[in-house]
Amino acid sequence: MSETSENIQLGSLNINEIMALLPHRYPFLLVDKIIDIDGDKSAIGIKNVTINEPFFQGHFPTHPIMPGVLIVEAMAQVAGAICAHSAGDQEETKIVYFMSIDSCKFKKPVLPGDVLNIHVIQTQSRRNIWKFSCKAMVNDKLHAQADIAIMAP
Repeated sequence: MSETSENIQLGSLNINEIMALLPHRYPFLLVDKIIDIDGDKSAIGIKNVTINEPFFQGHFPTHPIMPGVLIVEAMAQVAGAICAHSAGDQEETKIVYFMSIDSCKFKKPVLPGDVLNIHVIQTQSRRNIWKFSCKAMVNDKLHAQADIAIMAP
């Protein structure tokens, strides 16, 4: 079998593995699972959005939508988790800082009951700084996008 036809096994992280990598906890841990991890190059984070989220109590209670800043934070958490995971040593929680956000756009609201798929693709990496192109999708439709940078001190 040639190198180009070999199947590449992509990784995944469950909630316990994510919590071993990131310091975030309820109600601020905004990713439930990460799939299709290709090192620190790309991954898809999954957030099951439920009406039980604490932000829905105050964020338009008669028309609940997930706050855009939390969608962006979820993107940063997925990016940070795969960078920490690719560095190895999952025994120690990593601190990864959200450095910048560019070209952020919100296309459609994220509602209770949605499954938010957060696609992150690395666009640049230098020492301890990574840049990612991120898309938040629901049912294969774009709901938000942003370019973010993170840093691991």
